[in-house]
Amino acid sequence: MLRDEDTEADFQRFLRRVDDVTNLLQGLSSPDSAVREKAIAETEKRLQEQGASREEEEEEESRTTLNRTLINTSGSVKAEAVDADVFLAALEKDAKERAQRRRRNEQLANALKEQGNEAFRRGDFALAIHRYSQGLQKLRDKQELYTNRAQAYLKLHEYEKAISDCEWALKCNKNCLKAYFLMGKAHLALQHFPECRQCYEEMLQIDPQKENLVKDCVNEANLEEKRLRDEERAEREAQAGSVAASSIQELLQRISSPGQDILYYTGGIRLLAQVVNSCTEQTFFRTNNGFSILRNETLRGALCAESRSPAEVELCVSLLLLWQAACAGNEENQRLLLAQPGVSAQLAELLCSGTPHIQRETLALISLYSEHQSGRRLLLRQDLSRWLQILMAFVKSTDARADSAMNILSDLIGEKRFQTQCGAMLSTDVLPLFSQLLDFAVPISGRCLALLSHQDGKIVTRAVGVLSRVLPASPSAVEEVVKGGVVKKMLKFLKAGGQLTCRYAIKTLSICTKSSRRAQEELLKWDKRLQVLLQLLEAGDELVVGNAALCLSQCLQVPGAASALLGSGVVQLLLRHAGGDAHTTSVQLNSAIALGRLCVAEPRHIHQLRKLNGLAILNSSMKYVQSS
Repeated sequence: MLRDEDTEADFQRFLRRVDDVTNLLQGLSSPDSAVREKAIAETEKRLQEQGASREEEEEEESRTTLNRTLINTSGSVKAEAVDADVFLAALEKDAKERAQRRRRNEQLANALKEQGNEAFRRGDFALAIHRYSQGLQKLRDKQELYTNRAQAYLKLHEYEKAISDCEWALKCNKNCLKAYFLMGKAHLALQHFPECRQCYEEMLQIDPQKENLVKDCVNEANLEEKRLRDEERAEREAQAGSVAASSIQELLQRISSPGQDILYYTGGIRLLAQVVNSCTEQTFFRTNNGFSILRNETLRGALCAESRSPAEVELCVSLLLLWQAACAGNEENQRLLLAQPGVSAQLAELLCSGTPHIQRETLALISLYSEHQSGRRLLLRQDLSRWLQILMAFVKSTDARADSAMNILSDLIGEKRFQTQCGAMLSTDVLPLFSQLLDFAVPISGRCLALLSHQDGKIVTRAVGVLSRVLPASPSAVEEVVKGGVVKKMLKFLKAGGQLTCRYAIKTLSICTKSSRRAQEELLKWDKRLQVLLQLLEAGDELVVGNAALCLSQCLQVPGAASALLGSGVVQLLLRHAGGDAHTTSVQLNSAIALGRLCVAEPRHIHQLRKLNGLAILNSSMKYVQSS
């Protein structure tokens, strides 16, 4: 709701006048005499109502004279035509003058916008707002000035004003992505979470290609809402006399006190790590400034020492265990830890400390981040150049550190930003780590393939997960695992595995069938009627559905695959996902491609498609089939 109702009404009148002038010009230029006469009459009426300036009075007098001529010579068609031409010429002259004035104002507004942009870049947001406001005085319907001013208001934490400017921008251009993006940020700062998410959803409606950006924005809003909810719950428990809350507060106070023996701090940190074992206790730790214990000189000295005594090693290990307890599954705490001054650089130092115990616990901490997408994003904001060299060195070792390093690298390898960082390193004189990592893809995949027969289900799930991340980087690795029977093993897991294993397994299958004809043929050999993929298309997990549709579309290139699906419900399943039931664009796209390939490979499926009124969707999907 805009705060200035008078300005709102004035702006709306301005926009209506622009539309009215455009409509009148079109009417006066019409070849239909009736339309022209109506436009002339309407124009005269509007000019009589204005009378605001001398120029308009003169134009009104001229047009009134013209109109009298029309009335007094109604019997003369020729005179009417002449007067209409004169009238049109006068109106066109007025329109040209208005256009010239607008061009001048637009030039001035653009100059002021550039001055505002320069002030914004310098960090002088107040001056930027002043320049954008001056520009809007010259041209009130310039969308960029509203969105730029909104961005400056955000920097000054004037969120309501930012929202108001975004609303004005949307009146100028209802499809302005920047306005929705900035308005979403302002609502997020005000903790208006439903309104924030609605802004991001509008962005996706306008441009589906912004799916990744919208997903990140919505995730940010969800995390912030969760943080507030967790802190409110922790506050209620603290007020109710929670023992954990008082214990954490007391331990943090003792650890923060200076001048104690190193064993005193080690014992306190160990006790604290044992207490922090749930989300609420992690929140207590955060809200009591638990990460600030690094200000303690004894702790910082042990953490940053070039060589450590056994007591200092034990203190470092205790601190790493505390961070693991505080950050496990808690994205806000993960963010805060890496935001502490020097922590990111110090983790790299700990990795190359030469003390196996410290290295193992540091790797375990980093693994907490790499296991989840939000954690990987936090890692990738750091300068990983040194981390990567150390991790690659660990991969070559023969103990448990090799497995931890391999898992972290395999988690990161699928991230584009990770690949970009490696590429940047390749362009300098730094060790070509990405090439080394690709060289390791084949042996890593071989080790994972061997682990698929392990008795421990968690190890099997992890091995399948590593495969799903390593294989996209190496066609050679795909070839080797296909030869090793990975297709049959993945089908087995898809039939009997848990949800996470199924996610990894179908992704691994989609990767293999994308680049290996042998994988496609083996899938059909072990599942002749593709029943496993059909069942996955009915799953509630869109990630599984999308990969199943992708895998199916690739297998349909094998002769006879489409015929094997006659009589099944595949058309209805794919049509449902391609037609919009799926919320994710990639699922819709993969389903549309599979549907198109199905009907191209076996035209008898088109009969079922007609019965379901799905030909329009099939036609729209053909462009994807051609491009794929």
